Amino acid sequence: MQSRPRVALFVTCLVDLYRPTVGFAAIRLLEAAGCTVEVPPTQTCCGQPAYNAGDRATARDLARAVVDAFLSYDHVVVPSGSCGGTIAHHYPSLFEDDPQYRPRAEALAAKTHELTSFLVDVMGMDQTLARYDGVAAYHDSCSGLRELGVRAQPRRLLAAVPGLSVKELAEPEQCCGFGGTFCVKYPEISTRMVTDKVADIRATGADTLLAGDMGCLLNMAGRLKREGSDIRVRHVAEVLAGLTEEVAPIGEAAP
Repeated sequence: MQSRPRVALFVTCLVDLYRPTVGFAAIRLLEAAGCTVEVPPTQTCCGQPAYNAGDRATARDLARAVVDAFLSYDHVVVPSGSCGGTIAHHYPSLFEDDPQYRPRAEALAAKTHELTSFLVDVMGMDQTLARYDGVAAYHDSCSGLRELGVRAQPRRLLAAVPGLSVKELAEPEQCCGFGGTFCVKYPEISTRMVTDKVADIRATGADTLLAGDMGCLLNMAGRLKREGSDIRVRHVAEVLAGLTEEVAPIGEAAP
C-alpha cells in the first residue's frame, strides 16, 4: 500500500498574521487529498520583501532557515503564489555562489507547490469539501500566474463547488497593484492599478471575489471597502474547504 505523502505547509506571514483560517483550510484540503500534513514550527518569512528590496543578505539568511526547516519533506505546499514563487524560482539564484546551499535550495524548489496546483496536478483532486451559493470573480496573482503557471487549477476546483458560478474578469492578467514592496514605493501608481482592478471586478456582477494570495486579497478588499462595495472577499482555500461560515470575509469585522 502506497504511503501518504508527507507534506509541509508553509503558512506565509500574511496568513499567520491576518488570516489563520487560510492555513486551517489548506490543512483540511491537503488531508482530504490523502496527505499527512505538518507545519514546521521554526518557519518564518520566505524572504521575499528583503529580496524585492535588494537586501540579498537578509533574504539569504531567511532562505537558509526555510531550507533547513522544509527540505526533509516530500512536498512543500504554499497557499500563496508569491511566496511559492520565491521559494521555487528565486532561492536557487540566491545561493548561486554557495556550494553548500545551492543544491539544497534547488532540491527544495523542485518540490514546492502552490496549494491549488498541488491539489490538482500532484494529488489529482477533482472534488471539494463544501457548497457555496454565489457568483465569484477570480483574480490571478502575478506570481502564481507567471512564475508557477497557476490558472486552470483553481478554476477546475471551483467548478466542482455546488452552488457556485465563476465569472471571468475582462483583464484577468492585470496586476492588482499590491506587488509586495511596490505598493509602498509607488503608492499613487498602486492605487490607480487597484482602482482599475476593482472596476473590472464590479463589472462582472459577482458577489464574491476569490484569489489565492493574501497580499492581493487585502489590497483589493481595502479598495472595495473604500468604494462602499458589498462584494465579499475570500481566499480560494476557504471556499474549497467549507470554512466560510466560520470566519467573516476579508476586510469585514466578525459578527
